[in-house]
Amino acid sequence: MKASPQAQSPLGIPRSRVRQLMAASIGNVVEWYDWYAYTFLATYFSAQVFPKTAGNSLVPLLATYSVFAVGFLMRPLGGLLVGSFADRFGRKSAMTFTIILMGVGSLMLALTPTYQAVGLLSPIILTLARLVQGLSVGGEFAAATTFLVESAPPGRRGLFSSFQYVSTTIGQLLASGLAALLATTIAAPDMDSYGWRIPFFVGAVLSLVGLWIRKGADETSAVAEEIKSGETQRPKLFEFLKGYPKSAALIVGITIAGTVAYYTWTNFLPIYAQTAVKFDKAESLQVGTISLFFFMLLQPLLGMLSDKIGRKPLLITFGLAFLVLPVPLLGLLTNSFTSLLLIQCVGMVFLACFTSISAAVNSELFPTRVRAAGAGFPYSLTVALFGGTAPLIGTALQDAGETDLFPWYMSALALISTLVYVFALKETKDQPLR
Repeated sequence: MKASPQAQSPLGIPRSRVRQLMAASIGNVVEWYDWYAYTFLATYFSAQVFPKTAGNSLVPLLATYSVFAVGFLMRPLGGLLVGSFADRFGRKSAMTFTIILMGVGSLMLALTPTYQAVGLLSPIILTLARLVQGLSVGGEFAAATTFLVESAPPGRRGLFSSFQYVSTTIGQLLASGLAALLATTIAAPDMDSYGWRIPFFVGAVLSLVGLWIRKGADETSAVAEEIKSGETQRPKLFEFLKGYPKSAALIVGITIAGTVAYYTWTNFLPIYAQTAVKFDKAESLQVGTISLFFFMLLQPLLGMLSDKIGRKPLLITFGLAFLVLPVPLLGLLTNSFTSLLLIQCVGMVFLACFTSISAAVNSELFPTRVRAAGAGFPYSLTVALFGGTAPLIGTALQDAGETDLFPWYMSALALISTLVYVFALKETKDQPLR
């Protein structure tokens, strides 16, 4: 008598694998909700934490985005330390650690006192909270993305990879949606005074939920076997860099354009519209929420497409699009709701060609032994240097009266990554994980 085939999900994935997928993704939702709430609420709490200077209302916002960038500087450290921990002791243990850190950071943000109440202690607490969250997010990418890719059945790594940004986008949607709801239901003075704290309190509670969910995950089989056998010495901190320097360098080139485009189109564009064309705050959050939902739906579709046609065609499509589109698209921006929505959605179609397969491409460049640190550190370092500074550079250019230079900056970085996709990157979709 033949054994019955394993139950399948609507996407053709064994249900045992779906449980792994959901355990990583749901925890990731909570992680990224906490991280992105800061961006969506920056225009509300910046003046509460940083003092204004005479005649320049952008100074508090600039300071807030400086702290945003500082938080990103902790991401490489998180990618290195937590990634190394995940390689030595398992992905599940590392993911438990990152979700606890994120909850602590979110609670610190919720309880940050105002500058008027405690002076310089206010921005110090805000900065410390973002450093904690930055460490957590860097480690989250290293552990959770390798967990997703290693849990994928054959021929499905692109699809499983896409759920990194599905879950990330759900977290953004929750943060953006709650911020938009509060902005439309709470009077502006009250929102500036206390309303911005509510999403951070919610994030701290959700972190406990994410911690509980992740306890039900199973370690990936490849990692569990390595840890159990004990036949080889556990990897050292920088072993991935000594053994695979080309792979680490490739991740930097692959990520440069993607991270700037991502943080501009999914986070900074609504804020950019507020300051560049005087777009309404509440409406910009509504546009951001709608476009993020559209972006989320694209991820699994393009992930599955990459499993059919390969990773390189999608990456080259993304690179060429962001080489030519930022200048004309941002040049068309007006204070019209339709204008911002159309520009954001058009950019997200091409951006999803990168985000849907980023985790798979990075993970496929390293063997299991050093995969989490190898994929996590160079990726997080690139995100810190280019993605984390994108809102700061865009706001600084606006403050200097050079708003039109920002899309040219994006196009220049897209050129670098496109050259990497075309000439340096080999197709990996049909190669087994090492």
